[in-house]
Amino acid sequence: PGRTPEYLGKKIDVREMNMTALAILVTPMLVLLGSALAMMTDAGRSAMLNPGPHGFSEVLYAVSSAANNNGSAFAGLSANSPFWNCLLAFCMFVGRFGVIIPVMAIAGSLVSKKVQPASQGTLATHGALFIGLLIGTVLLVGALTFIPALALGPVAEHFSLP
Repeated sequence: PGRTPEYLGKKIDVREMNMTALAILVTPMLVLLGSALAMMTDAGRSAMLNPGPHGFSEVLYAVSSAANNNGSAFAGLSANSPFWNCLLAFCMFVGRFGVIIPVMAIAGSLVSKKVQPASQGTLATHGALFIGLLIGTVLLVGALTFIPALALGPVAEHFSLP
C-alpha cells in the first residue's frame, strides 16, 4: 500500500485530487478548445486580419486572455462580432467559475477534516523537495499543454521570418 498524501496535516482523498485536476485543467482546455473552435469556423477565421502563424497567435492570445479573465486581444483580430463576443464571454465565465467552484469544494472538504500530527512519511511543504516537485509539475503540465499550440503560432512565425 502507498502513502496517503496530506497537506497542512489533513489527508488528501480522491475527491480532492479530482477537484484539483479539474481546477488545473479548466483553463488550458478552454484555451485549446476555444482556439480550435475559432480556427474551425468561418466566423472565427474571418476576424483574422493577419494570415498564417501570426493570425493563429492572435487567436490563441485572445482566447488565452479571456480564459484567464483578462480579456485583451491583439489589434489584428477583429474580435467585436457575435461569434467572438460569445466565445470570449463563455471562456471568461467558465475560466473564472470553473476554477473557483472546485477550489471551494476542496476548501469545504478540508475544513471538515481533523488535523493529523506529522509523521515520518510527511513531505514538508517548506522544504526544497516540495518546492522542486511543485515547480517541476507546473512546468511539465504547462509545457505539455501549450508547446504544440505555441509551435503552430509564435514559433512557426519566428522560423518563417526572412
